[in-house]
Amino acid sequence: MRKALYLISFSLCLFISTKIKAQDYSTAVGLKFGGYENGISAKHFVQPNTALEGILGFRRGGVVITGLYEIHQPAFNVDKFKFYYGFGAHIGAIGKGRYRRFGADDEIYTKDQIMIGADGVLGLEYIIPESPIGISLDLNPRVELNGPFFDLAPGLGLKYTF
Repeated sequence: MRKALYLISFSLCLFISTKIKAQDYSTAVGLKFGGYENGISAKHFVQPNTALEGILGFRRGGVVITGLYEIHQPAFNVDKFKFYYGFGAHIGAIGKGRYRRFGADDEIYTKDQIMIGADGVLGLEYIIPESPIGISLDLNPRVELNGPFFDLAPGLGLKYTF
């Protein structure tokens, strides 16, 4: 019985390690700089080409939590260079005041606001060879449901992969 458990455990470990090797990394943590929020991010692959990313973003007068479901594909036949796209949602809070919107008129809030909306992501990611450092550049379209308004913000990510 004990030998069977060892054999099953060993086989499972081999299977999992083979699945993890299918992408360049399994988890990454880092910094995300965006059109509205700057913050920390964490990404974890749940399948070889599918990842979940969470971002805790801070902006003047507020904080926003974003969750994204991303699909990664090879880009331009370059090793460690990926194209990704996906969708998700955000929730946060912002204090009253005047805020600049990327590429649009200022948004004026006369009272504190809860922010709830739908997000998209479209980007490129490159893992520097022989290092655990990754760089991403993306566009983040989002619809603010409380506004309502639509915007398109750029994002730059620097992450440590493992």
